[in-house]
Amino acid sequence: MTKTAFRTATPPRAEQHPVSDTRHGFSRTDEFSWMRADNWQEVFRDPALLDTDIRVHLEAENAYQEKLMADTAGLQKVLFGEMKGRIKEDDSSVPMKDGPYAYGSSFKLGGEQPRYFRRPREGGDEQILLDGDTEAEGKAYFRLGGIDHSSDHKRLLWAFDDRGSEFFSLCVRDLTSDADLPDQIADTGGSGVWAADNNGFFYTRLDANHRPSKVLFHKIGDNPANDRLVYEEADPGFFMDVGGTRSNEWILIGINDHETSEYRILKATDPLAEPRLVSPRETGLQYDLEEGGDVFFILTNEGGAKDFKIMTAPAGDPVRANWKELVPHQPGRLILSVIGFKNYLVRLERLEGLPRIVIRDRASGHEHMISFEEEAFSLGLSGSYEYDTDVMRFSYSSMTTAAQVFDYNMKTRERELLKTQEVPSGHDASHYVTRRLMAPAPDGESVPVSLLYHRDTVLDGSAPCLLYGYGSYGITIPAAFNTNCLSLVDRGFVYAIAHVRGGKDKGYAWYDEGKRAQKENTFKDFIAVARHLVAESYTSHDRIVAQGGSAGGMLMGAVANMAPDAFGGIIAEVPFVDVLTTMLDETLPLTPPEWPEWGNPITSVEDYRTIAAYSPYDNVGAHNYPPILAVAGLTDPRVTYWEPAKWVARLRERKSGDNPVLFKINMESGHAGASGRFSRLEEIAFSYAFALKVTGKSDTTPLA
Repeated sequence: MTKTAFRTATPPRAEQHPVSDTRHGFSRTDEFSWMRADNWQEVFRDPALLDTDIRVHLEAENAYQEKLMADTAGLQKVLFGEMKGRIKEDDSSVPMKDGPYAYGSSFKLGGEQPRYFRRPREGGDEQILLDGDTEAEGKAYFRLGGIDHSSDHKRLLWAFDDRGSEFFSLCVRDLTSDADLPDQIADTGGSGVWAADNNGFFYTRLDANHRPSKVLFHKIGDNPANDRLVYEEADPGFFMDVGGTRSNEWILIGINDHETSEYRILKATDPLAEPRLVSPRETGLQYDLEEGGDVFFILTNEGGAKDFKIMTAPAGDPVRANWKELVPHQPGRLILSVIGFKNYLVRLERLEGLPRIVIRDRASGHEHMISFEEEAFSLGLSGSYEYDTDVMRFSYSSMTTAAQVFDYNMKTRERELLKTQEVPSGHDASHYVTRRLMAPAPDGESVPVSLLYHRDTVLDGSAPCLLYGYGSYGITIPAAFNTNCLSLVDRGFVYAIAHVRGGKDKGYAWYDEGKRAQKENTFKDFIAVARHLVAESYTSHDRIVAQGGSAGGMLMGAVANMAPDAFGGIIAEVPFVDVLTTMLDETLPLTPPEWPEWGNPITSVEDYRTIAAYSPYDNVGAHNYPPILAVAGLTDPRVTYWEPAKWVARLRERKSGDNPVLFKINMESGHAGASGRFSRLEEIAFSYAFALKVTGKSDTTPLA
């Protein structure tokens, strides 16, 4: 990186209107709080309602970053072309069988949105059920939500968001006439589940603060204003969703925060019944239900099973007193999910950092695993639409191996390769090297690192590196195939994923050690990975570009404050950087449900101190920060636009040095960024152009 990488331009300077806040005897002053629109709920629904002063400032930010990145316009087009060239434009999923049909999705040439189709079970002509491109016509933003066909195959329940605010509208399509019924319902969570007779469905309604507070039942043809309230959650600290079983026997209402769960159930044949409580919420007790005919399979941490165990309970009375152990807890073996079939139980688990699929014969109790040859890989468990079947579906990939989809016969143990991800522009796995390292953390822990680089890249410390991290909510970033990052790897980059604490890469304890009072482990782990990569001559500090989004964007803000000298550039996408202010504001959509993850600074002085110690916005200092790129969406309900806007403004006011801080805000999207598959590639190309620019590689051509 050189200080001359960016042309000289005067950045926007935000006005300062200091507002003070005192909690637990501690006072803070926020000079940029005015960037939060008083009518933010209305702005999420209609961006045109944004205050003029705020809009002018955000548009000035976009003008500034466009000026500084103007010389990469050609590079962005090249990167976009490369990434698009690796996508099969008319790609199609392998249809999954359900009764007389097989259902799947596809894209048409040049299409941004998926199409959903079905064909006769054993093959035949496709029927397009829903064309996302057609539905998106004339809309600046469009995103499809859940898609669910009725069990009689006559109707389709589908959802869309055309603002980026994640207030989804639910629609019902008649599959005979291909016309939507008048039954459109606004402000839903984005999916629904059919009752057994297919004449109505259950869904969640979002309140004004974007919380799924109600489960309702809608009967086809009725006025949605008269929909029956099935259950209302009074505690704003809990998420809620409603789903069904594949046998169409049960409706499951799941209520949870990040450490506690609760289920209510009712028969799908009796949508007017009152839901029955399975086990009341108990702080720290987590459980999930999976169908099993006359039993429910229960994945739970009950009784201190930190890495989870599987229990059963009679379906007619699954209260906790009736739970019986089936698969015991094994420390270090984290059971991630289970799928029940008539004759089998399938579980996806992780042991020693690698996933595996285990099949259990329900009658005999005998278990077997599906074997794989590579040392590091990623698995996905797709399951099946059907309950009474011997065949289930899974996916496989690695950082060098393109994704593959298999059907697996659980009885014969035969696997059938259905599809290998096609890379139209070509992909030779032998040109790439993938490695798994363990970086020493300051407290003695070892942090897993997944690496991908071109076989011709010289590892003498001169290679640039994109170092990606997340580290929250127990989410594990898989070492999976990613065609986009090849545009960097082919230009000599080392692409690295830091599997820091806060994920579940090394079991549930890995998550516990990266949350609340121990959150700083996440940041220290990431910095330790950067230093280890330098020590092992994979790269140099001024050539590392750190990247993370959402809670990973918070990670970016924290490490920028803690070790600005460890990085040559930082990309923070939809970054959660004003953590303390957000956790103090219980009116925001995600604040109450997030307290178990971060702590509640409203009631706890210790939680306040902990968050205040690392919150990126609160800890911006007079550091010589590397070049920083922040990316956000105006209608984002998860990380509100004013967090990165304020952070960027404060960075410019307080930092030393000449490195620029850029802020790119999409005025027509939310948390997920641009909605179309190719529009999203343009955003990735922009971020990659920034990484190439700050490392002095923007003029390089791909390696042979």
